[in-house]
Amino acid sequence: MPRSQKASASVFEIEIVEDDGDWSRVSNLDGVIDDAARAAILAAGDGLQSAFLTIALSSDAIVADLNERFRGKAKPTNVLSFPAGHGASDGQLGDIIMALETVEREALEQGVPFEHHVQHLVVHGVLHLLGYDHETTADAERMETIEIEILSKLGVANPYTGALETGTND
Repeated sequence: MPRSQKASASVFEIEIVEDDGDWSRVSNLDGVIDDAARAAILAAGDGLQSAFLTIALSSDAIVADLNERFRGKAKPTNVLSFPAGHGASDGQLGDIIMALETVEREALEQGVPFEHHVQHLVVHGVLHLLGYDHETTADAERMETIEIEILSKLGVANPYTGALETGTND
C-alpha cells in the first residue's frame, strides 16, 4: 500500500510490494523500509518536493534473472535499482528490488540484525535512484559517507567497517 507524507509541502509516496519470499521476520518491515527511504530522500534528494518510488521485496531467483538481463551478471545480488531517468514524470524516482535469501545470508555473515541490513540496502538503493554511484573510489567514498550519515540517524551502525567497497554485492 502506498504511503504518503506531507511535510513542508513535500509529498513522498513509497510503494512497498512483497513480490516473492517470506519477508515477515520483521513485524514492522514496511515501516522500517519506509523510514529508511524517506531518510535517504530527505538527506540526499537535493530539496525534492515530491518523490515516488516502488520497493519490491523479492527472492534470489527473480533478482538473479533481472541481474543477468540488465547487468549481464548471472547471479543474485542483494539490491538492484532502476532509476526512472530524465524523461520520467515529475518526482518519479524509479524502482528498487531486494533478494530475500541474499539479504538474509549477508546479515548473518556480517553479524548485523536483518532489519538493519534491509535499511542499509534501502538507503543504498534510493541513493542510486537519486544519481549516486560507486564506480570509482571517489564516488564510492562519497556514497558511503552519505549512507553512514543517514543510517546513523536511523540508529544503524556503520556497515562499512572494513575496506572501501565499490559495490554492495557485485
